[in-house]
Amino acid sequence: MNAGGDAAFCALIVMGVSGSGKSTIAVALGQRLGWIVEDADRFHAESNIDKMRAGIALNDDDRRPWLRAIAAEIGRRRANGTSVIMACSALKRAYRDILVQGHSDTRIVYLRGDRSLIMSRLKARGDHFMPQALLESQLATLEEPTEDERPIVVDIDASVDEITDRIVTMLDAGWILS
Repeated sequence: MNAGGDAAFCALIVMGVSGSGKSTIAVALGQRLGWIVEDADRFHAESNIDKMRAGIALNDDDRRPWLRAIAAEIGRRRANGTSVIMACSALKRAYRDILVQGHSDTRIVYLRGDRSLIMSRLKARGDHFMPQALLESQLATLEEPTEDERPIVVDIDASVDEITDRIVTMLDAGWILS
């Protein structure tokens, strides 16, 4: 498989709003490709998690140290020659720029879905610190990736296996090298 055998490849950042399936798809991709999976939420300061639990949207100042910590982890993986799949909201272009840092070995996978589907998913999950009320804030903040970011864009209105198949097919078709 092209995706698994590309020694120069470092990271996939699986992005989207809360409820788009970032963690689920990252895990499925990790199993399929044999890559390490990380959830960007583990890099949040406790103060950020407390804010979100309280229904308070994070601002850029809250996110900046978090994004730098994620970028540092990707850098560590790059230095070790280890590929990683990072589940991370990465809602704004500026955030993705911090994460990707211009490296062609780091690619964005954007999980795109409509508000009603995402809201139904948020209502179905129970114990996540991100409340449903913050979806509107995330959708307002979201800047969809543009062509120059070379994103892999996948609609989320399918099963986990189908979404994973679509991503792997795009990786195998050369998306990772373009």
